[in-house]
Amino acid sequence: MRLFLYFAGWLVASLLLAGALVVVTPRPFAHALLFAAPLSVIYGAVCLSALWVCRSRPIEDRDPLPAVISQLGAALQSSAVWVAFGTLWWVILQRALGIGPDRAGMLRDAIVLFALGVPLYLLSAVVHYLYLALEASHAAAERALEAQVTAREAELRALRAQLNPHFLFNSLNSINALVGRDPEAARRMCEGLGDFLRRTLQLGAREAVSLGEELALVDRYLAIEQVRFGERLRVQRVVEPEALDCLLPPLLLQPLVENAVKHGVAGRLEGGVVRIAAERRAGQLVVTLENPLDDDAPTPPGEGLGLENVRRRLAVLGAREASVVVSRSADQFRVTLRLAAREADAPAPEAAHA
Repeated sequence: MRLFLYFAGWLVASLLLAGALVVVTPRPFAHALLFAAPLSVIYGAVCLSALWVCRSRPIEDRDPLPAVISQLGAALQSSAVWVAFGTLWWVILQRALGIGPDRAGMLRDAIVLFALGVPLYLLSAVVHYLYLALEASHAAAERALEAQVTAREAELRALRAQLNPHFLFNSLNSINALVGRDPEAARRMCEGLGDFLRRTLQLGAREAVSLGEELALVDRYLAIEQVRFGERLRVQRVVEPEALDCLLPPLLLQPLVENAVKHGVAGRLEGGVVRIAAERRAGQLVVTLENPLDDDAPTPPGEGLGLENVRRRLAVLGAREASVVVSRSADQFRVTLRLAAREADAPAPEAAHA
């Protein structure tokens, strides 16, 4: 398509060339156009060679003179070739159709062709230099984008690698403690831990998962923790069915639930309730996690690794419409996560079981 438009432009230029020939040597415009049209297309093909010259002689900021000399030499040679084609074409037209100027007219036509050929070739060279500059700019932008994507993926992998170290260590310690006094509980905990890690790897490799799938993974995590804490860990879920198919980054809720168990259950003799709520509201998925706080426990500085991990992941993913809001009262800690309510083409299979 580009090549077609290119030669169509040269055919339009042939009208101007025919007009110039009529002015220099009066003749019927149809005769001049019959001469100019094929020559313009031929010279258009010749000017395509400017791209090779542009590639072999790029313009350098420090010394553009070699490129200018090369293009000027190529323009003179191309114009001479054009004049040779024009002379041959006039001879063919005179012998075949009996049209064309006399020798003096042919000389004037040759001068016109040469005089127009040099600037036309140089104009073609300028266009090709611009094309190469745009091509180089596009390639540089692609390389920068590839580097950005690579860095983004590396950061996401690093953030995902931070998710469960404490949970894993605590689970292994709990299994070790249960082996002697309750082997059956230790066996169930090993099975649950293996299933949880397998699902973590499966979901973590995807770009997005449904809330139903994410909550199913959270259920596996909480089942393991309930082996550790028993009745001290109580879970309350209030999840609207319409929210289960909404998409979110994988493993986004797990560190928040881990924080809720750590700060709302592990440090309290009586344990506590971890409340998970989710709903669709005004085009957003709103997920809230709440856990009790121990009045006697010191307030930790900052907001912890889990919340920072969630915030950084959302920033790396470019989720500008997402937000994480933390609120704290005397006896309760709440994290509210807001994301755009997006759905996959089909409901996730885990959603029906969540």
